[in-house]
Amino acid sequence: MRAHPGLRPTWAEVDLRALRRNLRAFRARMGAGVKTLFVVKADAYGHGAAACAGAAQASGLCDWLGVSSVDEGAALREKGVRLPILVLGSLYPFESFAVAARYGMTATVASLSAARSLAKVARRRGRRISCHLKIETGMGRIGMRPPAAAQAAEHLERACPGALGGLYTHLSCSEESPSYTRRQLAEFSRAVSAVSARACRPLLRHAAASSAALRYPESRWDMARPGLAVYGLYPGFEPVLTLKTRVVFMKTVPKGTAVGYGASYRTKRRSRLATLPVGYADGFLRALSNKGGVLVRGRHCPVVGKISMDMATVDVTRVLGARVGDEAVLFGRQGAQEISIPSAAALAGAIAYEIPCGLTARVPRIYLS
Repeated sequence: MRAHPGLRPTWAEVDLRALRRNLRAFRARMGAGVKTLFVVKADAYGHGAAACAGAAQASGLCDWLGVSSVDEGAALREKGVRLPILVLGSLYPFESFAVAARYGMTATVASLSAARSLAKVARRRGRRISCHLKIETGMGRIGMRPPAAAQAAEHLERACPGALGGLYTHLSCSEESPSYTRRQLAEFSRAVSAVSARACRPLLRHAAASSAALRYPESRWDMARPGLAVYGLYPGFEPVLTLKTRVVFMKTVPKGTAVGYGASYRTKRRSRLATLPVGYADGFLRALSNKGGVLVRGRHCPVVGKISMDMATVDVTRVLGARVGDEAVLFGRQGAQEISIPSAAALAGAIAYEIPCGLTARVPRIYLS
């Protein structure tokens, strides 16, 4: 007998209306002529790639989508997503180029050897494979310096005419170092000049994710690549995801009662404690033990004791009338109170990306559209 799919009361709500509003607000900040590549890699940062990509496509507010692998892009194509898709990761094995072409995706070429391999695969398969060159300007991961990028462009123009459609880089310190960011942009500008001299058509140039695009207008070029802002995880944008659960057990305990693994917390007074069916196996970070909190009946309730794999305990002593079945908000708004994902991540010594990306498959996503 199959288990009923909705009996465990822990879920995430993803507000696609807020996502569309964020896309619209971001585009307005970019100005005329700047395209938008919406980054939906890592299952749309845990929000659900098919739903978020579909909402973006239906809104008409997005020009491209960005994924990390051919597999991610193929999954979107099979769900009916038709927008141009750029595979932002380095493709390997090089036969992946053929799969990218079959699904109508644009591949990243991050080395001269990759450019040569793309051309060989294209000739063998008898079809053009579109690509963007990745330029290394200071991130230190993948990409070519300007001289190698110029060689790769020349080879592609000769061996695979029409394949090269753009070039891009990734800025590593847009929130930390203006000087380093501007050095990266200068290096990218040199690559643009070197590659454009060998290209037979205008190329789509892009460098900036959410932070850089909003902080440095000169980083926008022809297209910006927002992720964090569209998911509402950047200041000035509307949160899209709310994580919720319900109280499943309550008890009143005397002062000095130990709570959780390792007895890391002992009650400081007679207390009313609530158990929640959510833990680190769901993505509620263990690092929030004895630090984080949840909202119950519009009141902030601290997490007490260690967050375990499947359960967490919170102190609801100050919540008048709290009872089994009450909704608890782990991340999001309840009444006038809010626990934002960035603030919770800071408490945990993490970054905002980690919390939604860490929500596991056993947390159902409910889409508000």
